[in-house]
Amino acid sequence: MTPPIAADHTEASVKAETIGYLHSTESGAGVDGPGMRFVFFVSGCQFRCLYCHNPDTWKLHNGRQVTVEQALSEVATYARFLKFAGGVTISGGEPLMQHEFVGELFHQIKQRYGLHTALDTQGFLHERVSDEWFDDVDLVMLDIKHSDPDKYLALTGQPLQPTLDFAQRLKRLGKKMWIRYVLVPGLTDGDADIERLADYVAELGDLVERVEVLPFHQLGKDKWAQLGMEYQLNDTPIPTAAQAAHARALFASRGLKVT
Repeated sequence: MTPPIAADHTEASVKAETIGYLHSTESGAGVDGPGMRFVFFVSGCQFRCLYCHNPDTWKLHNGRQVTVEQALSEVATYARFLKFAGGVTISGGEPLMQHEFVGELFHQIKQRYGLHTALDTQGFLHERVSDEWFDDVDLVMLDIKHSDPDKYLALTGQPLQPTLDFAQRLKRLGKKMWIRYVLVPGLTDGDADIERLADYVAELGDLVERVEVLPFHQLGKDKWAQLGMEYQLNDTPIPTAAQAAHARALFASRGLKVT
């Protein structure tokens, strides 16, 4: 009869061989969570955001195939530094499309290195995972792309409600959150829309550590062209400093910390 310890070891080995698809990694990111971060950008996303600057992440198998063990080897070199300087963020694409791979990667990062972990997601697929899946996640960076359901659907191609449901789930779980909002002139900069979202976020309470207002940019435009895809925001201007400051002030007026 195989001793229990051997069975546990075998199970751990199998999980370490879980396959995922990575679009890219970044070893010195300063804008993807607290401190300096090692970021895994996974492939695959069911959203089709008009302002997406990485449409090359949409297809799952466009990414580089790796096992959890191989992914861990990429962060191992930086683990000692990250222990005091920041941590690891898994972004995308949409990480919950690869929830088994991402969940095991988070678990092993915690078990082996004890690092701070952050998940960057729009939460649409949260029902795929159990509450326990989030045990190895310290912070959720939740992208809420609009507060109006019809405008959200036009912007992303998906409904808003699952993301709002996910925010309520995180509140129930007591998970710390950063809310991310991309400011796009003519699409997401309406005062009433921002105020509606600010009211909603404020009701989530102290678990929301900050709101990040991210000004729209045109850095992904060439990728759309390279992929032979129509980019509808060619003529959309980037927000002015005054427009960004105004949006931040609307969130701050609800008592939220805003960056």
